[in-house]
Amino acid sequence: MFYTHSTVDRADHIRKDVDELSRLWAHDKARIVPVWQNKSLVVKNTPDTHAQAVFLTRDRAPDDGQRIFLGLDDGTPYFAQDVSALNDAQAAELCGQSSTRDGEHYDSEFLDLRQAGPMLSAQDGSLLAYARGLTFWNANTRFCTRCGASMESHNGGHVRSCSNAECAYQAFPRTDPAVIMLVIYTPTDNSEPLCLLGRSPGWPDGVFSTLAGFVEPGESLETAVQREVREEVSVETTDVRYVASQPWPFPRSIMLGFEAIATTTEIQCDPDEIADAQWFTRNELKDFGNWGDETPGNKLPRPDSIARFLIDRWLASGV
Repeated sequence: MFYTHSTVDRADHIRKDVDELSRLWAHDKARIVPVWQNKSLVVKNTPDTHAQAVFLTRDRAPDDGQRIFLGLDDGTPYFAQDVSALNDAQAAELCGQSSTRDGEHYDSEFLDLRQAGPMLSAQDGSLLAYARGLTFWNANTRFCTRCGASMESHNGGHVRSCSNAECAYQAFPRTDPAVIMLVIYTPTDNSEPLCLLGRSPGWPDGVFSTLAGFVEPGESLETAVQREVREEVSVETTDVRYVASQPWPFPRSIMLGFEAIATTTEIQCDPDEIADAQWFTRNELKDFGNWGDETPGNKLPRPDSIARFLIDRWLASGV
């Protein structure tokens, strides 16, 4: 699954050591993962792969922009750097000064990670997701929620502290838990099993995906699954089973994947949440295209999503 296979040791024990962080930043092997306006730097169509993450060496990194320690990978220190203050021309210039992990130089560009993710290796995709999530959190945690004073970065970018000494509130990177579920129904007449997919009002025509929603305070994950399905399409469920999870830094979620068994089948959509929802057989899903296809017809969600993982898993289970 995409964004889940990082080999980077996050090295929490180093984050508080300012001197060691400075030494690692100055290390000849140090590599910087630039993030520009929430976009990641990638190169397409290298000789060996379809796409690769692109890094900056220390001497090519801009002077401005927050630096965040990501960790160590086989002796190489990795840092994220928010370079969003660069204008379009400066960002374009930076693209021409970058290299891939192997040190080779190629033409690169800043792309939304949702667009680039499926083209990247598991390692690169996970590292860029990590960098994107932390730069977003730091950029959007600028003021104290208790007293309103400005927040300062500490622990290599993993803690933000209130600048008001009387308050001294500390904030840590926020991750919002969301459940995402494939609802399954097996008819009593032994006809083909069905799965329930819906589409958001803002999606391109024909795109269907699994249902999803955020976990509310004081709620178990299993209860959240049943509540979200009931609220969005009025279907009752049972036997909620955890399948897998996926970090989803778009902007700061963790997607918790489940399967659930439907005990009712009549659909009544909440129009604010779901434009359409339908039951589909495996054979029907096999004829779907992919999100982004320009061909007509129904489409499955993007291949980098856990929604697609859940659907593909169900399809494979019927072979």
